[in-house]
Amino acid sequence: PAKSGSEMTKAVEKYTWEEVQKHRYPHDAWVVYHNKVYDVSDWFEHPGGAVIFTHAGDDMTDIFAAFHAPGSQAMMKKFYIGDLVTESVSGKDARQVAFEKGYRDLRAKLVMMGMFNSNKMFYFYKCLTYMAMWAVGIAMVAYSDSVLMHLGSAMVIGLLFQQCGWLAHDFLHHQVFRHRKYNDLGGIFWGNFMQGYSIQWWKNKHNGHHAVPNLHSSSPLAQDGDPDIDTMPVLAWSLKQAQSYRQLSKDGKDSAVTRFFIGNQALLYFPILLLARLSWMNESFKIAFGLGAATENAALEMKVRGLQYPFLEKTGIILHYAWVFALSSGFGRFSFLYSLTYFLLITSSCGFLLAIVFGLGHNGMATYDAESRPDFWKLQVTTTRNVTGGHGFSQSFVDWFCGGLQYQVDHHLFPTLPRHNLSKAHELVESFCKEWGVKYHEADMVDGTIEVLNHLQKVSDDFIVEFLRDGPTM
Repeated sequence: PAKSGSEMTKAVEKYTWEEVQKHRYPHDAWVVYHNKVYDVSDWFEHPGGAVIFTHAGDDMTDIFAAFHAPGSQAMMKKFYIGDLVTESVSGKDARQVAFEKGYRDLRAKLVMMGMFNSNKMFYFYKCLTYMAMWAVGIAMVAYSDSVLMHLGSAMVIGLLFQQCGWLAHDFLHHQVFRHRKYNDLGGIFWGNFMQGYSIQWWKNKHNGHHAVPNLHSSSPLAQDGDPDIDTMPVLAWSLKQAQSYRQLSKDGKDSAVTRFFIGNQALLYFPILLLARLSWMNESFKIAFGLGAATENAALEMKVRGLQYPFLEKTGIILHYAWVFALSSGFGRFSFLYSLTYFLLITSSCGFLLAIVFGLGHNGMATYDAESRPDFWKLQVTTTRNVTGGHGFSQSFVDWFCGGLQYQVDHHLFPTLPRHNLSKAHELVESFCKEWGVKYHEADMVDGTIEVLNHLQKVSDDFIVEFLRDGPTM
């Protein structure tokens, strides 16, 4: 007998936006993709790791498209629980709907233009260049007893570390190969072996940053905040960030250490950058060898999922320390103090060169509360700064030095787009922004750095005023 329509079609559950927003924690995580609701609670097996929980209780349509290959959405079918009641989403008028369709069409246009296809010769040239830099830096120590030559070697190796960072970044954003495992292997070589960084630590931190740039977590238990601005107690990027950190202390007050760092952060910014690589190496070692994690998101990922490439990650980091130890010791010729000085020079110079580009990308730009974030395009554009030539730095130097991140806005909109195509994509992004009245910010390296320092000083001033107003009187 023929089945009735009710028997053939199972009723689809409907959920309001308010209901979706209640489920914003890893153990209770709902996400929306093209107006369909998925329950991904405790899905630590997600191929991209715990980054999926940055959009728990929110719409992940565009960040999903930014990070995944076509067809990846098929994996989501088993998590489908119903449809979103689109009328329940407030603040989305006809213009906003048209705007979102517009930037999705732009992405489709870039795909049709072949912009996401990498030039293998470009990356072969980059790999060859950095291996040559490595050989030169080693030779300057191995075949010379000159202090000046050793100083030059330290600068070469520090710069090499920075440039390897951009190359590992390209591999781990899957810009180079279509097969993700090949990209991961490239990342292990240029990340673990050449720099001493764990790729799983990097992926967890960096993918989370891309998903929610400059966002403050909605609560201490939620994981919808940007790990890259989780720099308390040494740097605060907004007064709210300083206030939130204060709430975590037992007595609800700022410690003397916090007051010192935040009160003087504009002056301490560059000295802190010199130590950045030491912090990243420490966190990488802890992740790779199961000794802890800096964030709750990373800790949960490691507890439930563990390392994706345990042998290769550990081996790469051990071999990195082996060759760096041999080089820093002058292959057995240097004294302990001389070796330590060389090591600190390569480490601090790299940390400074890497972090100054990171700082130009986002620091001093807009910050948002996670629960009130704008749409994908506006979030990525308003929290990000492009870097141009100027103040004596040519555009060609900026392009090389920043390793593609001079087009930070464009990279954040299309993270899997190979860096050699970013300048072409930038023209289309610029045109689209003008068409829709969305402003993005550009500055040269000097002006951008001044903007960062001015922003830090403003936060310091607000912090001190609040302390004097609310703190104890003498």
